[in-house]
Amino acid sequence: MTTPSDTPAPHAPTPAEIRRWRRYLADERAEAAVYRDLAARRTGEEREILLGLAEAEARHEQHWVVLLGHQVGHPRRGSLRSRLLGFLARHFGSVFALALMQRAESRSPYEADLHATDAMAADEQIHEEVVRALATRGRNRMAGSFRAAVFGANDGLVSNLALVLGISASGVSSAVVLLTGVSGLLAGALSMGAGEYVSVRSQRELLEASTPNADTRQKVPMLDAEANELALFYRARGLDPEAAEAKAARVLGGAHLEHAEHTGPVPTVEVDEHEAVGTGLGAAASSFCFFASGAVLPILPYLFGLEGTTAVIVAAATVGLALLSTGTVVALLSGSSPARMALRQLAIGFGAAGATYALGLLFGTSIA
Repeated sequence: MTTPSDTPAPHAPTPAEIRRWRRYLADERAEAAVYRDLAARRTGEEREILLGLAEAEARHEQHWVVLLGHQVGHPRRGSLRSRLLGFLARHFGSVFALALMQRAESRSPYEADLHATDAMAADEQIHEEVVRALATRGRNRMAGSFRAAVFGANDGLVSNLALVLGISASGVSSAVVLLTGVSGLLAGALSMGAGEYVSVRSQRELLEASTPNADTRQKVPMLDAEANELALFYRARGLDPEAAEAKAARVLGGAHLEHAEHTGPVPTVEVDEHEAVGTGLGAAASSFCFFASGAVLPILPYLFGLEGTTAVIVAAATVGLALLSTGTVVALLSGSSPARMALRQLAIGFGAAGATYALGLLFGTSIA
């Protein structure tokens, strides 16, 4: 366990150092509060881990209290980021708060600050990995549905915006643009749904084909111990000949059928719960809805009667906000920079839409 430094600064601290230490102190207090708030919404091991992190932040807090001495001043509010984390932890306690805490721990300034101890810098790096592990648990619990929602909606946003802008740039009427956008929504959503259905059904069929027949267990006591056919099964499952023979002998040498059932030849096939759970129809319906929810945004201006350049600008702005939102959500869950991810989503979406708009202008001019 690390302990805070109990020695004062080697020189009288400058006003800039005092301000920096007070900011560190406020952030440590805020982060400790975030961990305690998150712990209050958890049970068991996760609760204990989060309370342990809060204790570590309290030790860091004491380090800055000692350095500041009588200049510690009144308690300050943490940074805007720390206050946002506190809000998320108190009201949601979700993986979003953990993902943000992971990023906060990764950007600790202690490594380059001479007044922070090496132990404190090391603590922050370990904290990042601890929070990463906790956040990963939450990400894994929501990975399948979240991935389908985000990528389905994003596909709908980008593809239909590109289609709508490309057709609009060619100079056709708003009615034609609307009809094209609705057709693109239905075609894309149906294609996504059909593709997801085929994917899930194929995956389930592959899993079923790879799962050993459960009735085989009942046949184990009837095997010829001399021929030891069971060894072939274990060899097919990846054991070398000697290990396969030894394991088959142990199973066949069991005195009771119960023993054979517990150690028999049919291992449990591990199934990825995020990939295999659900039916093909359920996955298809979800994919259809996710895509359609994104694809409907570019055609909203035309549904409300807007035309020409105004409709194009409103459609682009609406989709742009949605792309920024999906990029931010992805960043929060992955621990990446929200601004960078949001702008990347926006650049990719507008890049595709801009290319089709330019082609629409070109072909519209050529046709005219």
